[in-house]
Amino acid sequence: MELNSKKKFKNVFFVLVYLLAIIGAFFVVVFIAMQFGWLNVPGSVSERNSYFNLPNGKNIENSINQGVVAPWIETPEWRLLKEVFTRDQAIINQAANDAGISPRLILSGVMGEQIRFFNGRRESFKNYFEPLKILAQLSKFSFGIAGLKPETVKLIDEHLKDPNSKFYLGQEMEHVTDYQVGVNEDSERMARITDVKNPYYSYLYVGLFMRQVEAQWERAGYPITNRPEILATLYNLGFNRSIPKENAGAGGATINLGGIDYTFGDFAYEFYNSDELIDIFPR
Repeated sequence: MELNSKKKFKNVFFVLVYLLAIIGAFFVVVFIAMQFGWLNVPGSVSERNSYFNLPNGKNIENSINQGVVAPWIETPEWRLLKEVFTRDQAIINQAANDAGISPRLILSGVMGEQIRFFNGRRESFKNYFEPLKILAQLSKFSFGIAGLKPETVKLIDEHLKDPNSKFYLGQEMEHVTDYQVGVNEDSERMARITDVKNPYYSYLYVGLFMRQVEAQWERAGYPITNRPEILATLYNLGFNRSIPKENAGAGGATINLGGIDYTFGDFAYEFYNSDELIDIFPR
């Protein structure tokens, strides 16, 4: 009996030792994987980011309004964006006027896409985009300077024409993006959002998207006019994630700028409420 008890104790002891060894090995593997980025998740943000579905969103403190200079203002990425936006101010203000929205809101959507691209291609930013003072033209799943998807642009066009759409903006906006008779509209959409010489349509479609989700939320009883943190989040996530709700807040993809992680919504909020470019792009 005594031998059996010792044997059982010995077996339990070895099981515990092996178990602890396995757990230790697991944590070592996870640590190494984190260091080398092996656990980074591929795919679009809309597929893997559920943050915006949380009921209360994110509590954002606007450091600029508190007299503190936000770190992103001193970054080379922002200096490039600032120079390009200043150069393109006439085009941007025309697109904002035609879309019926603040140009600062349009920029809040474009900035996030550009910063995310620059973060993933640091050498290209330093050797090409920064010296030439130009924006990146996305060309994989999203296109042009604003990271627009052709299917999203098609939906924007359709919502403009459909009085029964929850995104409808009224008769006065129905012809903002009209196409010439006989043109292949799918080809023309792609040409519009990838035009490297004139980014008017890229800016216009960002503004129209934001106006349309504003209309949707207004009809649902949750107005988000001049709420950059929500509008930029929705622009990043897409129409299918635009679900009107109370107490919505910032979310979307995480972008690092000035050593700080922001969501699309965070960055949009800080820019919109800052004095950066306020003289040419008023709220």
